[in-house]
Amino acid sequence: MSNDSLYLIFFGGLIPLIFIAYMIGKNKAQVISNKGIHINSQPEQYGWFTALYTGLPVIMLLVTVMFLYLFGLKSVPPMLIVISSLALGAISLIFVVKRLSPTTKARDSIESFIRIVLIFASLISVLTTFGILFSIIFESIHFFQRESFFGFIFGTDWNPDTAFLEGAGRATEGVAQAQFGAVPIFAGTFYITLIAMAVAVPIGILSAVFMSEYASKKVRNTIKPTLEILAGIPTVVYGFFAAITVAPFIVNVFSALGIDASYRSALGAGVVMGIMIIPIISSLSDDVISSVPQNIRNGSLALGMNKAETIMFVVIPSAMPGIIAAVLLGISRALGETMIVVMAASLRPNLTMNPLEDMTTVTVKIVESLVGDQEFDSSLTLSAFALGLVLFVVTLIINIISITTIRKFHQKYKISNL
Repeated sequence: MSNDSLYLIFFGGLIPLIFIAYMIGKNKAQVISNKGIHINSQPEQYGWFTALYTGLPVIMLLVTVMFLYLFGLKSVPPMLIVISSLALGAISLIFVVKRLSPTTKARDSIESFIRIVLIFASLISVLTTFGILFSIIFESIHFFQRESFFGFIFGTDWNPDTAFLEGAGRATEGVAQAQFGAVPIFAGTFYITLIAMAVAVPIGILSAVFMSEYASKKVRNTIKPTLEILAGIPTVVYGFFAAITVAPFIVNVFSALGIDASYRSALGAGVVMGIMIIPIISSLSDDVISSVPQNIRNGSLALGMNKAETIMFVVIPSAMPGIIAAVLLGISRALGETMIVVMAASLRPNLTMNPLEDMTTVTVKIVESLVGDQEFDSSLTLSAFALGLVLFVVTLIINIISITTIRKFHQKYKISNL
């Protein structure tokens, strides 16, 4: 029997069984209530209680069998598992229905189950984060056992081309030693991110102020969805736009001024990346500014401030925690962007302050290190984990700074409803 048939039998039996359990539990509670007996919960809650404790043992049995399969126990026939699961559900239904009584705390049991599910979901996200961190740390340790930590952090030369020969044991005296100085890569990452945020932050915040404070409802309902369309455009499309339109425009403008500019520059990538981030900052900032209570604005106007002063000195400071969160989200998006940099800023690590030259970012080098036919335990491949670890630490520091700033604004303006 095929797996599709087994799935059909299992879900085709479990779903009706849960529905029957719900109806039986609800009807029994309704009958008790009609007799004038006070019941602890609503009839619908008794129905969900019965359905929950009918389906839960079946799901737990299935999960247990799946774990046993993962550990190599494959002697149990799948059809027997399906039949046993449905039989267990039927037995659970009979047991639960018999124990239903007016004093059964169905609502409390359902709320406790929901609370456990929410806690479990939170733990999964936390454990996933720690799992990612530990996997990066372990592989980074392997990398730093091969290469110098300080050379990686403070080195200015990134030349890993011969690392795959060293990993294969084919390096000779005539082969130059691979170099993993990450300073040019992180400098390019922060430089392009800085350009992107210089474009996105003022435009995003000013457009948010216009939509929330000056635009009519009709205009706002037109502009905001139009801006949010930009957030759904694939980054590769932005990359094409940067390479075909923005880069030649930058070259032509600076050539007219007598300045040499590369067709693959940090400026072109940063500008297009900033355009991509504008809807993120604008939409979130608009929501936060709009949520500032109207009585705060009215109080400011009553004290003699005009509308512009109210926005500058009252509304924006009150909404600053949300604006900082929006900017932080934009920075995270910029730090993690790859396609725009590949198509508009090149793959070459270049330590320079000239935005008209080509440079690259951390995520691009991570992708480059993990593709190809080199051995996984080579220094070149392991360098991707070291780059990821440093980027993780940098992002963590940015988060800590932003959280500290947000708390200061909360304490200063006593914001409790944003």
